[in-house]
Amino acid sequence: MIVPKKSSWIRTVFRVRGSTLTKTWPRLLSVFVVAVAVQYIHDTTHYLHSNLTLTPFTLIGLALGIFLGFRNNTSYDRFWEGRKLWGRIVNASRTFTRQLMTLVGVAEAASLSYLSTGKGEADEEVRSFHSKVTHLLVAYVHSLRQHLRSQDRIEEYQAHLPAGLAEQLKTESNRPIAILHRIGSELRGAYDRGWVHAMHLATLEGSLTELAGVQGGCERIRATPIPFSYNILLHRIVFVYCFTLPFGLIDLEGLGRYTPIVTLLVSYAFFGLDAVGDEIEDPFGEDDNDLPLSAITTMIETNIRQRLGEDDLPAPKIPIKEKLS
Repeated sequence: MIVPKKSSWIRTVFRVRGSTLTKTWPRLLSVFVVAVAVQYIHDTTHYLHSNLTLTPFTLIGLALGIFLGFRNNTSYDRFWEGRKLWGRIVNASRTFTRQLMTLVGVAEAASLSYLSTGKGEADEEVRSFHSKVTHLLVAYVHSLRQHLRSQDRIEEYQAHLPAGLAEQLKTESNRPIAILHRIGSELRGAYDRGWVHAMHLATLEGSLTELAGVQGGCERIRATPIPFSYNILLHRIVFVYCFTLPFGLIDLEGLGRYTPIVTLLVSYAFFGLDAVGDEIEDPFGEDDNDLPLSAITTMIETNIRQRLGEDDLPAPKIPIKEKLS
């Protein structure tokens, strides 16, 4: 995701990266070539004189603008809901880690003093349990990111998994849920050993339920795009409108040789709006303006591993911050 630094208005106008121009320029070039050809044939052969007026283009353009605006609003709602869901994942991960380290284990282990001063006499077995489950949670957030992006890179978080679990996960169709299941099993084991009070176990399970529920919301967005027939209709109307526009402008009084330029400007608006809706419809992708999931999951990993007192943390991944120049 690109988060531009504050810059002047004129630099923003001429910005290329992060704009739709990187995707729409072939279409714009094609429209411009067609408009130039129409203008040339009209001026040299006089075969393209017609009674076509701008009235149909005005009516269609008005309706098309409304449809594009509606589709883009719908796409942005999906984008913003996806960001809110990942905000809940951040909060739930931090909350679960805090609950794990304060509610699981004997009184000495529940204290955080051994993390900061090293003077605690916490049981090594309990500390090992804290580390194991926390790293499972790290693996969960990374696997969820990959799951939403249809990626298969288990090696990226394999180091956070217990021995043998990575091989088991390779056959799973939903690896994040499988990891949550394993975390739940580990908590049940801690309860059976007397490390967790029954009331506290319910609290921890509530955090896991929150993570599973948020994941379901992300999967709903991912698996339910805007109806394909709606997108096809918009793409076709935009295509026909832009490529036939020169025929409506060619005989317009006072326009003359500026027909290709006007056609290019109008086409840029419609092709651009169409491309914006396409790009943010799936907020979990890897386009320039999609959600920075890699940065978010790395931040979560850093936050919760620091609770263990670990210092071999990953370098922060932040959204691309560029000066608009």
